[in-house]
Amino acid sequence: MIFAADIGNTHILVGGFEDKKILFTELLTTNITATDIEYGSLIEKVLTVNGHSLSSVTGAVISSVVPAVTATVSNAVERFTHVKPLIVGPGVKTGLKIKIDNPAQLGPDLVVSAVAGIKEYPVPQINIYMGTATAFSLIDKDKTFRGTSIGAGVGVSADALSKNTSQLPEVALETPHKVIGTNTVDSIKSGIMYQNAAKVDGMIDRIEEEYGSECTVIATGRYAPSIIPLCRHKIVCDRYLILKGLMEVYSRNG
Repeated sequence: MIFAADIGNTHILVGGFEDKKILFTELLTTNITATDIEYGSLIEKVLTVNGHSLSSVTGAVISSVVPAVTATVSNAVERFTHVKPLIVGPGVKTGLKIKIDNPAQLGPDLVVSAVAGIKEYPVPQINIYMGTATAFSLIDKDKTFRGTSIGAGVGVSADALSKNTSQLPEVALETPHKVIGTNTVDSIKSGIMYQNAAKVDGMIDRIEEEYGSECTVIATGRYAPSIIPLCRHKIVCDRYLILKGLMEVYSRNG
């Protein structure tokens, strides 16, 4: 079994796959102060809960946008499974053609998401990642990564709203019955859910207008399943896109 981890600013998506079949996925909290033994214990627990063991891990691949955590998780994987992980970054074969000012600055999460998007879906393509940040990436008809628009994610926006206002409470990320709320809680829920959905629709319009063609649209990330159903565009919500990309990158470097 190949162990995979995508380290984000808020959460770490982990999973296992074998023969390119996803066996399980779990979500861990990103903790920059955790040690390798603490992460190792979490990894062992994830494997055990899903019916696997440390000894069943024969390979590992990691993508990360948190350098302070990358080495710790990598060390944890190697220490507990005795397998040295492949770290997605410069020098790793991805098969992705990148046409931006500095390809080395492109986040590994966006790289693996694009790799999977190209493999699984038609191009041209808008690839949306909805995590701590919301990123809209354009992949052209020649399967070349052309650039990204990055903004605050759903959770970040919601947290900022409650922390920076004196009378607005924290609310659950739930869809209210109406767009125009008649009480404070439903009004905030509407703002979080429908405004983010409208942002997704609006960005798709602007990207397609700038590119000059309609695109296949795929969304992934923690918040995609909540927001995408509220959008008016046809959008494929693929919760496994990142892991599919990690599987593909791992196979290219095996």
